Amino acid sequence: MPDPIETLRLKVVDQVRGVFNDRAGGQEPVPPSDDALFAKDTPIRMVHADLVGMMTGGVRGLMLQMLHPEALQGVLDHSNFREDMHGRLRRTARFIAITTFGHRDEAMKAIERVNRIHARVGGTLPDKTPYQANNPHTLAWVHVVEAQSFLAGYIRHVRPDMPSSDQDEYYRQFAAIARALGADPVPETRREAEAIFRELRADLRPSPAAREVAQLVLSQRPKGTPPAVQTMIGADAVAMLPDWARQMLRLRKPLVTALPARAATWGMGRTLRWAFKQN
Repeated sequence: MPDPIETLRLKVVDQVRGVFNDRAGGQEPVPPSDDALFAKDTPIRMVHADLVGMMTGGVRGLMLQMLHPEALQGVLDHSNFREDMHGRLRRTARFIAITTFGHRDEAMKAIERVNRIHARVGGTLPDKTPYQANNPHTLAWVHVVEAQSFLAGYIRHVRPDMPSSDQDEYYRQFAAIARALGADPVPETRREAEAIFRELRADLRPSPAAREVAQLVLSQRPKGTPPAVQTMIGADAVAMLPDWARQMLRLRKPLVTALPARAATWGMGRTLRWAFKQN
């Protein structure tokens, strides 16, 4: 007779893999490699292995990225985000998985593909200023908020007492990917990340389009994801935003729902870590 606990565990694993992999396109989960860019049990692999921290941090990071006019315009001009926001998030998640856990040759191929795409992406802002997706400063903003957000999600849900030395090592490791993508400046410590974040914040602008993207990120539900899960992830991501960013995006800080959302995402994280512990 099948073990009901094991059956439940495998069902959870299968559902999550269906959300993060394009099964219709033949995608399979990225197999961890002993010859990856980063060694096992190092900060970047621990942070990027936690699904709840990555989901909440990923939503937070994308909303911050869209406050940068050039990053936003690239999305508006060169993606079908309105019809397939989940597809965009899934492609980002797969890039992170390949570059963190995949064989180093596959990781470098993924980076080269993104660089080729960025070289073709460009246009003009509403004020007629030209932009290019491979602008080092734009890439720097995309990277620093992504790194800060993933790390914030991990600390919030998994390791509140994460030592500063491990946080710095996370930035040093993630810097290798950012530099390969052409970002500049790139932080190698938490303090450097905070300084770059403050410097590049001057480039941000509120806009109706940025608010539209934020609402789509929070409202579009990936196929197979229960509505309650989407609500929990969104509320937690909004709660993690700086006050000024919520004001620019016209988002309210979760008050009554903040504690339940955090407790629920914490519980969901425990469930997912249990489900994937043998995979």
